[in-house]
Amino acid sequence: MAVDVVMPQMGESVVEGTVTKWLRKPGDAVRQDEPLFEISTDKVDAEIPSPATGVLKEIKVNAGQTVEVNTIVAVIDAGATAGAPVPTPAAAAPAPPPPQSGGALRSAEREAGPSPSAPAPVAAPAPSAPATQAEVRSSPLVRRLASEHQVDLSQVPATGDGGRVSKRDLMNFIESGAKPAAAAPAAVPVPRPPAPAAPAPAAPSYTPPPPVRYAPGSVRIEPMSTMRKRIAEHMVLSKRTSPHVYTIFAVDVTNIDNLRRQEKARFESTTGQKLTFMPFFCQATVAMLRQFPVINSSMQEESIVYKNDINLGIAVSLDWGLIVPVIKHAEEKNFLGLQHAINDLSSRARSKKLSPDEVQDGTFSISNYGIYGGLLGTPIINQPQAAILGIGGIHKTPVVINDAIAIRSVVYLTLSFDHRIVDGATAEQAMAFLRDRLEGWDAPIL
Repeated sequence: MAVDVVMPQMGESVVEGTVTKWLRKPGDAVRQDEPLFEISTDKVDAEIPSPATGVLKEIKVNAGQTVEVNTIVAVIDAGATAGAPVPTPAAAAPAPPPPQSGGALRSAEREAGPSPSAPAPVAAPAPSAPATQAEVRSSPLVRRLASEHQVDLSQVPATGDGGRVSKRDLMNFIESGAKPAAAAPAAVPVPRPPAPAAPAPAAPSYTPPPPVRYAPGSVRIEPMSTMRKRIAEHMVLSKRTSPHVYTIFAVDVTNIDNLRRQEKARFESTTGQKLTFMPFFCQATVAMLRQFPVINSSMQEESIVYKNDINLGIAVSLDWGLIVPVIKHAEEKNFLGLQHAINDLSSRARSKKLSPDEVQDGTFSISNYGIYGGLLGTPIINQPQAAILGIGGIHKTPVVINDAIAIRSVVYLTLSFDHRIVDGATAEQAMAFLRDRLEGWDAPIL
């Protein structure tokens, strides 16, 4: 029985992924849930497990190729054994064209079945007749962004596989200052056949600056990884989408610092878990989000979507980038449950063992840059969320208490919020609530 292996969706706004490495080759035996290939998406590098036990029959998408989610990337013969014959690589050679021909053609080919003549229609779009907005190959995310910016995709120079308009193509077009081609459809009247030439001035949409000339041996130039490219795109998109506003609070966490020092050894011997500062911040944040649900919301067109669940995304730094695994239903977990989830997700993120479900559906994110000693920062919102909490380093600081100077453990917390959804007064009240929860900590940790 043939089992399709598909490109998984590794985030709610992620619509495509890049196969970075195949861990098995055609003819190899595979077991269900063992690593089969590696992918890179917006913020995730992950090993994808095999969906079945059998023999890897065919690889349809080679390493380095980017395809839309749910695209078939390989086929497993679940009824075969390692010694059974499988198609040779030469027989699978015609397979690469489908992933480069756009999601619509791939979908049509799957419905039509594996006909020997399938490659022929791929060459059909070759005529150079100008494409219309509806005919342009692009992902759902690109089409949504084009609609938001009133851009006619048929006028955006395409550099993606098979003539697809990628997100980068669209962003370059927008950044070039090219005007929306809303006037082009108005030039439809028959007396003006040259009208299609009107968009010509917008064609040279973006001319990148000439490369900088460096003296030989003075620099090392490496191409950006797929993850780094996607992080860059996501950050630029977030800043362009949300009007970011920041509020910063100094919080006295001396009581928490003392409690952690006193209970650290007992906590670890009793639970087997290391006691860190993060569950204190997470549990207080959950209480804050319950009190101010708008901060746990997102914007959808002209509506605000309030989330019943609190799914905390915890940013984890990796040697090759950044990933934000999600603690689902954080409001249902006690202190120990939060500490276990933090330790578990962080460990598996660094070993590429996260499942697709564990990096999506976040409703609010926390970035702990203070682990490296940073005093404060202004993190960028993780779209489509409404806000993100930044945690600075905890430092001994002289503080005035009752007109006397005392040395206290102080941390700076930053709330970056989307001003379309959250008002400044609400953000200030929420942060004051969070500060009071942390400074007056009285919740049990065991």
